[in-house]
Amino acid sequence: MEVLREDVDKLNALLKVKVKPQDYQNKVEGTLQKHRKNAKIPGFRQGHVPMSFIKKQYGKSVLFDEVSKMVSESINKYIAEQKVDLLGNPMPREEDGFSGDFENPSDFEFTYEIGLPPKIELSISKKNKFIYKEVEIDNKLITKQSEDIRRRYGKLESAEMVSDKDLVLGKFVELNKDGSEKEGGIVHSASVSLEFLDSDKVRKQFNGKKIEDTLKVNPDDLSKGPKDKAAMLGVKEEELESIGNKFSFTISEIKSMKFAELNEELFLKLYPDNSVTDEESFNNRIKSDLENMFSKDSDRLLHKVVFEDLMKKVKVNFPEEFLKRWIKQVNEKPITDEVLEQEFEGYLKMLKWQLIEKAIFEAHDIKIEQSELLEFTKGLLIQNYNNYGAPLPDEKELTENAVKFLQDKKQVDSIIGRLAEDKLIELCKNEATLKSKKIQYDDFVKEFK
Repeated sequence: MEVLREDVDKLNALLKVKVKPQDYQNKVEGTLQKHRKNAKIPGFRQGHVPMSFIKKQYGKSVLFDEVSKMVSESINKYIAEQKVDLLGNPMPREEDGFSGDFENPSDFEFTYEIGLPPKIELSISKKNKFIYKEVEIDNKLITKQSEDIRRRYGKLESAEMVSDKDLVLGKFVELNKDGSEKEGGIVHSASVSLEFLDSDKVRKQFNGKKIEDTLKVNPDDLSKGPKDKAAMLGVKEEELESIGNKFSFTISEIKSMKFAELNEELFLKLYPDNSVTDEESFNNRIKSDLENMFSKDSDRLLHKVVFEDLMKKVKVNFPEEFLKRWIKQVNEKPITDEVLEQEFEGYLKMLKWQLIEKAIFEAHDIKIEQSELLEFTKGLLIQNYNNYGAPLPDEKELTENAVKFLQDKKQVDSIIGRLAEDKLIELCKNEATLKSKKIQYDDFVKEFK
């Protein structure tokens, strides 16, 4: 059996597999003998059916199966031995991809199309200049974090008058368009947390109000979407379409958050090691913790910056027509040309990044070892156990669970992606030229949208 390669251009090639009778005759004969041995044909003893009968009944299908198997094996062997880098998989040529006659078997020739990746030579060096964005840990951010901590350890106390960040309890009553109470309408008691309202205008509407005061409200202004609105009004989400937006809200109780005092008791709760003893060391610790927390986010932003920079600078071409045919062929569900065109650009973008990342990793001899996959997975499992407050298993059981987890290809691909991202970030931090840029927290958050 012979496999020949014919390059069409830099991105497309053909693999031609020439099969001669001496390549398949013995295998076909052996398979037919097995059929003869096991065949149960009325009028013949098992194992004594004439071979001519077996060939007539099974010959063509056995020949086709054996030749197809041999062709597939020879292509895979050729690709492995010649180290052919492919996009997708070899695909039978549609027009003139086969010559031969299974009715009168002799020589056969099978032609397969292959897509070739563009050649990319790329490495990271000091010539690569990237912005490394960091949060400006200013007094405003430290104060906000301090208040969040004090609120978390604080307690709710009853208040006589509503202020900006209070929790207001009361009764919703559905109204008619003229403002009168709707007969048979919604009547439901619920709470409104003013601190988390999106609208300052609505918040001001509550400010200064007292118990038993009544306001005209729109539930949409007081909720975070349909699910939250339904819970607030005590109805099912699907019932919202038939419910208007005119309601009254009568205040029954006002709860104001009293922040925890910045004292020794709070510091010991937060930092049992006695590392924080006063407000100054508390603020310093907050700053340090925020810097550590945001450093991971800064790394993620660096990856985004590197991605956008390299995707813009690296120019590549793809065997697009081949890839479109291949996608349609391997897709589990039929895909129309229209849908393919809509999604194809995104597919090429993903493919381009994979090739860029591969080129960089090869240039710097970066590999993702099986042991790294296992250790990373064990770390994820430990994190899950901690999140649910479950006791950690022993090392043997943890390893076994990680191995089972890695039997899922989607999970493996996801973990490889995360490890690759980490390795690229580390490479750029060590090899590239990074220019630190401090930005405000709100602007930092926007970078992830």
